[in-house]
Amino acid sequence: MPGSYFMPPVNLIERGALRKVGFWARSLGGKRALVVASLGAFGESQGRSVLEVLEEAGLAGSVWAGAGPNPTDLMVAEGAGRYRSDGADFLVAVGGGSAMDCAKAIGLVVTGGGVIADYEGLHRSAKDLPPLIAVNTTAGTGSEVTNAAVITDTERHVKMTILDWRITPRLSVNDPEMMVSMPPSLTAATGMDALSHAVEAYVSIQASPITDSLAYKATELIFRNLPRAVRDGGDIEAREGMCHAAFLAGLAFSNSGLGYVHALSHPLSARYDLAHGVVNAVLLPAVERFNLPVAMDKLAYLARAMEVALSWRSERENAERGLKAMEGLRSEIGLAGRLASLGVRLDDLPGLAREASLEIVGKGNPREGSVAALEQIYRDVF
Repeated sequence: MPGSYFMPPVNLIERGALRKVGFWARSLGGKRALVVASLGAFGESQGRSVLEVLEEAGLAGSVWAGAGPNPTDLMVAEGAGRYRSDGADFLVAVGGGSAMDCAKAIGLVVTGGGVIADYEGLHRSAKDLPPLIAVNTTAGTGSEVTNAAVITDTERHVKMTILDWRITPRLSVNDPEMMVSMPPSLTAATGMDALSHAVEAYVSIQASPITDSLAYKATELIFRNLPRAVRDGGDIEAREGMCHAAFLAGLAFSNSGLGYVHALSHPLSARYDLAHGVVNAVLLPAVERFNLPVAMDKLAYLARAMEVALSWRSERENAERGLKAMEGLRSEIGLAGRLASLGVRLDDLPGLAREASLEIVGKGNPREGSVAALEQIYRDVF
C-alpha cells in the first residue's frame, strides 16, 4: 500500500478549459514555451491552437510537432535540441500520451543532460524540471496526471519505463471540447487504455483505499460513457464522462502501479509499433483471468461498477461476469480480440514473454507468473 501519492497541483476538467491555460502558464512563471505536439499536420494544428492561447496571455513560444506514436529516444533528443535552440523556459504538451511522455522526457534531458536512457527506472533525476503543462486531447492514457513516461529505445527495441516524481505535470488540462473530433477508432483504443489502467490499479498489490476508490469510479464511468463516445463523437456529456474516467484511472495507477497487461503490452507495441490501447484491449481480459485465483474478490466487486454483478451469484460467477463484460465492451466498440489480427507472429511469442518478464510495470500484478506463464497468456489471445 503506498504511503506517498503523486498528482499535479492544479487540474482543469471542464468545457473551455483550454482558454485558461495562458493564465496558469503565467502563474507558473513561464515566458517562452516549447509546445510539444503529435507528429503531423493535425498535431501541428493542435499545437498552434495552444500557442495562440499562450500568446493572448502575453507569452511567447514555438511548436514542435515531432512526438510520434510510441515516442522514441531519437524524438526526445530532437525535441530537447529544439527546446534549447528556441530558448524555451517551460513546456506545454498537447495531444495524447505520446506527446505528454515525450515532453516529460524532454524536460529530463534538458535539465539533467545525457540521453533519456539515463533516466530509465525509478526516480533517476536530480534537479527540478521546467514547468510542464499537459493539455490532453484523448481520454485514455492518463499521462497528464502521472509520474510516468514510456519511451522506445531504438537500439534495443524495447520500451523504457521512467518513473520519477519530478516529471509529474504542474498543470493538467482536460477539455472535452478538444476531443469531439477524435475518430471512433482512437476513442475506442484510448478508452480501453483507461479501463486497463483502472482494472490493473484496482487489483494491484500496491492498491490502497484511495486508489481503489479512483479505479472503481473510473471503471463505472468508462462502461457508461465509452460506447456513447464511440458511437457519437459529438456527445459532449459522454466526452466529459470519459475525461473524468481517464483522469481518475491515471491517478489510480500512478499511485498503485500496474500489472501484466502493461508488461505484456510494451514489448508488442515496441516490436510491431502497435497502438498501446489496442494491444491492452486484447490482453486485459486474459490477464485478469490469469489473476482470478488471487484477485477473485476484487474482480467480483469491480463487476458492480460494470453493472453486471448479481447479488444471488457467487463471487466467482460475478468475477467471470466482469471478465465477459470487458470482452463485450471491447467487441461493442469494434476493437480486435486476437493478437494474430494485429500482425503478431507466433514464433515471436517466447522472446516477447522474456522481455515482458523484465518490465518494471509488471511488479504490481497480484499473481506472479513465470516466463512460460506469460507466454501462455499471449497464446491464449493469439
